[in-house]
Amino acid sequence: MVSHCIFSANLSNTSPCLYAKVKEQWPQRCALGVKPVHVRPSNAWRIRATSDVDKSVEIPHQWYNLIADLPVKPPPPLHPNTLEPIKPEDLSALFPDALIEQEVTDDRFIDIPDEVRDVYSLWRPTPLIRAKRLEKLLNTPARIYYKYEGVSPAGSHKPNSAVPQAWYNVQEGIKNVVTETGAGQWGSALAFACSIFGLGCEVWQVRASFDQKPYRKLMMQTWGAKVHPSPSTITEAGQRILEKDPSSPGSLGIAISEAVEVAAKNVDTKYCLGSVLNHVLLHQTVIGEECLQQMGAIGETPDVIIGCTGGGSNFAGLSFPFIREKLNKKINPTIKAVEPTACPSLTKGVYAYDYGDTAGMTPLMKMHTLGHNFVPDPIHAGGLRYHGMAPLLSHIYELGFMEAISIPQTECFHGAIQFARSEGLIPAPEPTHAIAATIREALRCRETGEAKVILTAMCGHGHFDLAAYEKYLQGDMVDLSFSQEKLQASLANIPQLIA
Repeated sequence: MVSHCIFSANLSNTSPCLYAKVKEQWPQRCALGVKPVHVRPSNAWRIRATSDVDKSVEIPHQWYNLIADLPVKPPPPLHPNTLEPIKPEDLSALFPDALIEQEVTDDRFIDIPDEVRDVYSLWRPTPLIRAKRLEKLLNTPARIYYKYEGVSPAGSHKPNSAVPQAWYNVQEGIKNVVTETGAGQWGSALAFACSIFGLGCEVWQVRASFDQKPYRKLMMQTWGAKVHPSPSTITEAGQRILEKDPSSPGSLGIAISEAVEVAAKNVDTKYCLGSVLNHVLLHQTVIGEECLQQMGAIGETPDVIIGCTGGGSNFAGLSFPFIREKLNKKINPTIKAVEPTACPSLTKGVYAYDYGDTAGMTPLMKMHTLGHNFVPDPIHAGGLRYHGMAPLLSHIYELGFMEAISIPQTECFHGAIQFARSEGLIPAPEPTHAIAATIREALRCRETGEAKVILTAMCGHGHFDLAAYEKYLQGDMVDLSFSQEKLQASLANIPQLIA
């Protein structure tokens, strides 16, 4: 990983006169405390990605709850049987009490347990990197920064919530947890967290990704998890899907149904969710809280903030602390969510109460949805193949605090290749959507001459997704979409409520 603006300092092998010479050549870098590292006798130099700025940034002590600062509170989830607002006790079969409390709280900040921060310290704070080589490639006056979450043990942002979820379950004496996963980033993060705290872990992985990404399955198994393709024959929900479509590629909604069914039937087992719910978005705000510190330390303020959205955890994690600052009139960035054209819940869905899963076992949530029966085509960004958007993100979208666009996967992978060949990092398919949107924005700046500061969420690496890159490089990747008839048929099954 190569950094171009935020650097580390190490003078252990550097003479004062040589440092002075470099300072003369690189005044901006040395103003930030850059001190080149002499690594071999040939006078070659390298710049490390971790920086003095990063070292001065503390892992946050609290998560931030955006609900506390919203002028209008989000609509409550409803009980699927009574259609009354859900009560905390209604969730007790699935979640430990501490997470239920976080799900419903209006408190602005929630303390991060010391044990969780200790595990976070394995990889946090994560680096904020200026993409100078990408800027040069695009010939743009824009300054592009990305917050890179791929340095975690699981290679993505997902451990930010997996670790506290596992820890809270252990505190309440739970022995096993179950979950769903799409691309496998959440499943591997939870498997990692469970291995740290001694929890049993069982994962239902969407069939399309189970077949596309075998090494994610092996990663989960290495950390001790049991992994099943979804739909499976293990659960009633999976059996019903397979009866209708034996070759079903699966979806996150189906996998959620299977995991929830198992949790509801076993008293020693709880369910963990990798996105969508308030407590998950809450945990992810460590990303934005760190980023605020890092950008402040270098005197930058973002004009545009961009992130990919599937269920919304990564986007919320980066954007929510900045939305707080925007609500306080300290900054005024444009905040933009990017979703796949094959699963565009924000840009093509309806804002309505719908189930969070395919089988209708979850509470009804007010969200942008394509319908809980919608099965997206098997795009390579498996983590974005969810029929709905997080209710809290849907709410702030309705309030006008953010924008949303959709981009086809071939444009996303074109941007990913540009990024990899300039910045050196191979992105996971999910953040390629944010990269593509960032490139669009940077090219607009080239046309207008505006030197905007663009901040984007680089939520994970693509080391387990090289088969997708192979398809793109060989010219075999196609853009997947859906018919209007398919969408209308799915929307027709949304519960008809007055809300």
